Amino acid sequence: MSEFKIGEKVTGIYKTGKYAGEVTDIRPEHYLIRVMSVLKHPTQGDLHSPKDVNVGIFHERRALAFREQANIPKKMVKPYEGELPDYIESLKEAVNNLKETLKGDDSAWASQSLKNIETLEKDYFKS
Repeated sequence: MSEFKIGEKVTGIYKTGKYAGEVTDIRPEHYLIRVMSVLKHPTQGDLHSPKDVNVGIFHERRALAFREQANIPKKMVKPYEGELPDYIESLKEAVNNLKETLKGDDSAWASQSLKNIETLEKDYFKS
């Protein structure tokens, strides 16, 4: 596992989303990462019962916000090469990728996830 320095560009997986950003602090087991781009939108629903709609609460999972900081386990952080994508453009692409994946799935979980994503889109991209 390589060690990163403060200011380096990295990718990190936080819960079920994947983000690109920069290291702002180094902790014993985590890097504190400032989010600059969304590479994969978080999966909807209960993290402990993936792809199950019959759970107590079907969680609406938002992407981390622009410049939001997250503690990401060191093993989930990798180097990022090149320019970091624009946050809003990367969020749109991540949402569209998730929607396309969900449209190919006829399960109740996919249907509920699409409803959540449509609600999130209205909030993310309001003019």
